[in-house]
Amino acid sequence: MKKSVEILLQKAISLKASDIFFFPKNDRYQIKVNVLGTNRIIKECSKEFGGQLINYLKFQSNMAVSEKRRPQLGLWIYSDEKNEIFCRLSSVGDFLGNESLVVRLIFPSTFFEENYFFEEQIYTLQKACIKNGLIVFSGPMGSGKTTTMYNLARKLANEKHVMSIEDPIEIYEPNFLQLQVNNKAQISYSELLKVALRHHPDVFLIGEIRDNMTAKVAINAALSGHLILTTVHARNVYSVYQRLKNLGISDEELQQTMQVISYQRLIPTIDGGAKVLFDQIEGKDLDKDIIQGNIQSRMTKDWREKLEYCYLNNWINKESFETFIEG
Repeated sequence: MKKSVEILLQKAISLKASDIFFFPKNDRYQIKVNVLGTNRIIKECSKEFGGQLINYLKFQSNMAVSEKRRPQLGLWIYSDEKNEIFCRLSSVGDFLGNESLVVRLIFPSTFFEENYFFEEQIYTLQKACIKNGLIVFSGPMGSGKTTTMYNLARKLANEKHVMSIEDPIEIYEPNFLQLQVNNKAQISYSELLKVALRHHPDVFLIGEIRDNMTAKVAINAALSGHLILTTVHARNVYSVYQRLKNLGISDEELQQTMQVISYQRLIPTIDGGAKVLFDQIEGKDLDKDIIQGNIQSRMTKDWREKLEYCYLNNWINKESFETFIEG
């Protein structure tokens, strides 16, 4: 069983999958991986064999093997000759007693390569990281926001104290102090932020600004001389600004703290890979009247021009161009 699990894990690692899913389906188990936000089947097996795979993983993660219905969480560190991967497990049983399992793979930050269409876009972010203030990322799940934030912060970690607060931790980075939200224990983003400020970090990575309290603490940290890298759920760069205003942040506070708003997508390339394209507004260009005038727009003119450049230079195909033209 150990060998079968290792084969599955090596397959997922080679694909840089974020998750492995073990789903019961009639009399069989279907095993899928999530790669760049898309699920793909990598194996189907008998119900008995699938159950054995799940039991092995649960045992390695100090979960109760005999418990099939109640939700359980576990953690296992998988090591091979090249990698040490943190595996976070979550299991639950359906009303028929069939158990499903999700394994989240938490890779070291050095595992991910920086891969961007336009180097000047990442340089804009690197330049902003030299200053204090707020850098906000947006984009759908699987677009590489966390990877981008970690790559930027890792370059600062030799000289600055970096702390991350996430729900959950997605990338393991030993050079950061990484804190994880635990709502069941009443350890929220805002509570961890307040505690973390007492440790006097230079740089904060905040997994997501979800509520008014977290937004206020993040803005106050930026105003008091910290660099904040964070994400906000929004459809585009204009919506990020509006979303923060809806969370109680004023135009004046945003104009004082905002370094860059950066929306990103991970776009498939013709050679079978994928690269990140950003849509960005720098703080010096923030104007509430311009934001209000474009709030119904999807993307900036620069996004469309850069995407067209990618297509005309045969970096992406027509399908990708048409898919991502509106973000």
